[in-house]
Amino acid sequence: MVAQTRGQNSPHKLKFQQKLGGRGQTTDALQKKLKTLHSELREMDQEHVDVNTLSGVRKELIEDTILMHKDTGVKAYAACCIADLLRLYAPDAPYTQRELERIFSFFFQQLALYLKGGDSPYYEEYFDLLESLSTVKSVVLVCDLPDADKLMNEAFRKLFAIVCHNPPKKIELFVADILTALIDECQSLPNGVLECLLSKFMVEDLRMENPEYRLAVQICSATADKLQRHICQYFTEVVVEQSRAEQFDEVAKAHSLVKRLNRSCPALLHNVVPQLEEELRVAEGRLRTMATEVLGEMFADKGGADFVRKYPTTWNVWLMRKNDKMASVRLTFVEAVKGVLGNLPDQQEAIEDVMQQKLFDPDEKVRAAVCKLYSQLDYETALHHVSPAMLRAVSGRGLDKKHVVRVEALNAVGRLYSLAYPEIENNDPAAITQFSWIPEAILHMAGTTIEVKSIAEQILADFIFPLPSPPSSSSSKNTGEVDEAAWTDRLLYIMTFLDEQATNALLSFSGLKGLTRPSTERFVQACIDYNGGIIDADEEKVTEHLKLSTRRIAATFPDPQRAMEDLHAFAKLNESRLYKLLKTCMDTQVDLKSLVKSTTEFIRRMEQSSSSLVPTMTIFLRRASLRLVNQSSVPTLIKRVQKGDSGDGVGSSQADALARNAQIWMNHIAKHGAPVYKSHVGELSKAIADEKNTRLVEVCLQALAAVSNLDKKLAPNDKRTLDRVMKSVMSPNVRHAKFAARILAHCKDSEEACGTLVESIADALPQVDSDHLAAHMAVLAQLALKAPDAFEHKSDVVTSFLIKKVLMKRQEENDEMDTEEEWVEDSAMTPLLRAKLYALKLCRNRCLAHARSETAVEIARPVLKMFIALLQNAGSLTADAHDDVKTKARLRLQAGISMLHLATVEAFSNEITENCILVAITIQDPCYQVRITFMDKLVGLLTARKLGPNYNVIPFLAVHDPEADVINRAKAYVMTALRSIPKVFRLQQFEVVFIRLLHLVAHHPDFAVNAEALPDLAKYVEFYLEHVATAENISLLYHLAMKAKTVRDAVSHKYSENLYAISELAQHLIKARAKQHSWSLESYPGKVRLPGDILRPLPNAEAASEIIKTVYLPEETLGWLKEHHKAHPKAVQEPKPEKPRVERKTTGKRKAPTTKTNGTAKRTRTSAKRRKADDSDEDEPSSSPSDEDDEDEEEVGRATAPSDSDSEANGHEAEEKEEKLGRGARTRAKAKIKQQAKKPTKRKARGHSSE
Repeated sequence: MVAQTRGQNSPHKLKFQQKLGGRGQTTDALQKKLKTLHSELREMDQEHVDVNTLSGVRKELIEDTILMHKDTGVKAYAACCIADLLRLYAPDAPYTQRELERIFSFFFQQLALYLKGGDSPYYEEYFDLLESLSTVKSVVLVCDLPDADKLMNEAFRKLFAIVCHNPPKKIELFVADILTALIDECQSLPNGVLECLLSKFMVEDLRMENPEYRLAVQICSATADKLQRHICQYFTEVVVEQSRAEQFDEVAKAHSLVKRLNRSCPALLHNVVPQLEEELRVAEGRLRTMATEVLGEMFADKGGADFVRKYPTTWNVWLMRKNDKMASVRLTFVEAVKGVLGNLPDQQEAIEDVMQQKLFDPDEKVRAAVCKLYSQLDYETALHHVSPAMLRAVSGRGLDKKHVVRVEALNAVGRLYSLAYPEIENNDPAAITQFSWIPEAILHMAGTTIEVKSIAEQILADFIFPLPSPPSSSSSKNTGEVDEAAWTDRLLYIMTFLDEQATNALLSFSGLKGLTRPSTERFVQACIDYNGGIIDADEEKVTEHLKLSTRRIAATFPDPQRAMEDLHAFAKLNESRLYKLLKTCMDTQVDLKSLVKSTTEFIRRMEQSSSSLVPTMTIFLRRASLRLVNQSSVPTLIKRVQKGDSGDGVGSSQADALARNAQIWMNHIAKHGAPVYKSHVGELSKAIADEKNTRLVEVCLQALAAVSNLDKKLAPNDKRTLDRVMKSVMSPNVRHAKFAARILAHCKDSEEACGTLVESIADALPQVDSDHLAAHMAVLAQLALKAPDAFEHKSDVVTSFLIKKVLMKRQEENDEMDTEEEWVEDSAMTPLLRAKLYALKLCRNRCLAHARSETAVEIARPVLKMFIALLQNAGSLTADAHDDVKTKARLRLQAGISMLHLATVEAFSNEITENCILVAITIQDPCYQVRITFMDKLVGLLTARKLGPNYNVIPFLAVHDPEADVINRAKAYVMTALRSIPKVFRLQQFEVVFIRLLHLVAHHPDFAVNAEALPDLAKYVEFYLEHVATAENISLLYHLAMKAKTVRDAVSHKYSENLYAISELAQHLIKARAKQHSWSLESYPGKVRLPGDILRPLPNAEAASEIIKTVYLPEETLGWLKEHHKAHPKAVQEPKPEKPRVERKTTGKRKAPTTKTNGTAKRTRTSAKRRKADDSDEDEPSSSPSDEDDEDEEEVGRATAPSDSDSEANGHEAEEKEEKLGRGARTRAKAKIKQQAKKPTKRKARGHSSE
């Protein structure tokens, strides 16, 4: 047993005794010997081997005859045998250092040559060799050799070459083990090894599918602790050396390498981070930029939170790059925040604080980058890692002074809303809180400037209210249809989150209201007539028509000059298919599917024909077509009104909210787009049978009334429908009765029916109850306008009743009513108040109906007298009346609006001119609702050119209004009008009327010549000059201001002195503005005829000389003017809409409303979703130009204002006339200002006030 045990533990001896060398030996024999030797060595255990028996083969294996043998098999088996010997001799090396260098170089070379794939010769032998080097780690002997660096470089180079062929996973792991062992055991890392590793991170393909990159990642991850110092040293040397040589491309490559290493092996960079932090502080801006970008990516990495905790100082220094002196560094910082935003929730507050500051960065590129950053976020990041306050701040940049910032800001919030809408529609509370406000904010901004409006239109069209996708040609018949109901429901649902202002703005984008559609239709026809420039007849007329149409449309674009060029270029294209597509899109009868298809084809063809015109033509197409609602919307709108929970419109559920919004759109269509209803008369007639749903009956009656007024042939004439209409006309529901009366006035046999109706109502008036009184008044008001002959049979009876029993009847005070409130909402009006308003409308409508008759003035004179009394007595018919303040506010508003409508008739305008001041100062009423509604009505009539030029001065009286929306409405009208009208109309409508503004201010109840009042009065002139004055017309305005001292007021001497004072004030202000803008103030060469209705010539030359010599402004005012313009050396910039105006300080009858509770005039704003465009017509004086008003305007417009085409033609003729004006007058008049300046002056001795 003992002998047996000793034998088992005795070292194994090599049995192979053959000689490997010798002459005459064949290659096969040698290969066979080596194979036998390898087989025996492979089976020998390192712990139980007699190494002395190995010495013979040890020496023979490294002879040149073996290592340099031409046969691959010999070398393969020899390499395996040597690897086995290294294993068996371990830990000692059986060879000298030089022999080992030769051996390992042999190994690496053979592996690189023959381990390329499974089909390589002797693949298994080389695989065994690689495995041996990996498992035994004999390769670490390289690290102790004199040429260790050279061998390591060779090992890395040649072993990476093996991996590039994408070998089996085991080979890759063996190579990784070998190279990792070399790095771990080496005394110093050769540069070649580091460069070899880093080069694998600089290739384009940085995916784990790339085997070389994958191997480099494995090695670097395994040896990170060893490599950190070397990576830092390498990075530092590159940055320092290349920066000194100003080779920043190389520096950029080094930073790019750091970014790539951070993505793959962030552990390598711990020593690099302090270096990057130092770079943030260096003077060289390019280094700061690179460091900012790199650190941003590192913080944005998945381990960013730990990174911030490990390097808090670096984080803080990086955040401070927000204030870097170089905009490029700040820009890089902002762009880097995107990745950080969703990755570091703990730092959200700090990040948002920085981003809030950068939204107001001095450089617009930085501000735009902040906004763009949020547009690139995904939905989840925007929902969970961005606060609503931050999103609102981004949205606020939609009013930035730079176009690029506005675009990025609105695009950001619009895109986020588009992503969030499915969740909002599903009533997700988080999504609603975070994003539902966005459409409202965009619509609010759309009303500020033309530039912002254009961007808002684009965002609304692209993200908020997009058209459905066009049906695919490959789709089946069922799936190829667009979902009209879903399209309409999206509109109605989004409106549930809009306030009144936003809703009104949205209605204005519908394409139904105003002059947009006629202008676009005329342009298309002008293009067709132009025929690409090939014109057979009337070439000059056709060309001018195109020019004027183009100018009118271009004036509404953000860049009018480019728009004109693009529109003219479009006309030159002369593609009939494009014209046909435009006409299809513009057709009021187009359905949604056709609109989508035509729009898509138009844009596609434009891109093919002339891509540079696409932006302009896209805006044109969007404004010319019905993209929000069209005839496809009507069935869904009717259905939504039907499904409202409450027929009276006061429900609170979502269904009822949708019903209210559908009602708004149906009202708006009835007022401004009645042709949309043409194909739906049957549905509307059927819907009025649902008597329980009063809201549905109301909107459908209104729609039928609009269609009937449009075309009598479309009026319902079947007995069942007419019976329902007759029932409604006698009902106590005011709106039902009013709309039914309109339908009745247009139906078959209307004269007889209306006559009978008037008689029956007139007979019933003495005994009428309070519920029916207002309804009967509404019906009579309609018939007085629509069926005047029928009404006149009972006009005496009706007029007597409404004056004695309605208008003169005092409103009983309700103890429950808030006596401090000065306004009553439509829904809260008493029946008597409602009847009073309709009584005033009845009087006005009767005057309008007889506007062309010989007795027009005779009929209107007592009515005008009544309206004037209401304005003089603040809403009461007599000065000593004690009426309710709410009633008075409503009545004076109605009186003011009625005066405006009557002023559209030439026969009445002369009568009204005498009391124009009363009408004008309605714009300064103490009640907010009176002011804003009067402004809306005034602007509507002025835009339609139904009022004379003298009414263009009234909007300038709004300068002191404490509410921003009133003054913004005035500004918007003036700016839009000045941009869109021809030059000659500008002269007539806005420049020559400057004298009327001075006259109006001179008659203002607050006028006083003292230091307190004159600065306030100067605001009227400054407001006018700010928007109207230009280098071209400044001489004319100065001429008009001087001419005011060459005439006298038509009323009294007191007002003449007021006029002279304001004339002097205006001259000073004009000269100051000319100086601020470096405008040349020359003598006006032409002749201007002053208005004879308000001014009279002076009695003699002596009086004229005396007036010119006299100074009517007090000395303290002249001192104030000097100080005022010293404080404002530059031209006054337009105030931002969000800044509230300071309340006026003047006193008197018409001062700005006094402060009550919050610094502005106390008022009750309209609570309904609509005020300007909600209910049908003038039924609610708080609504926008109503459908009743619109019909009134149609009746009087034909006699009082030229058509748009006539206006364009007249404008062109006048422009030509102005161009032909001789310049001799200029020479003759040059000395006029100097002569007057040289005349001796004396100061008029007068008190503080002209009164």
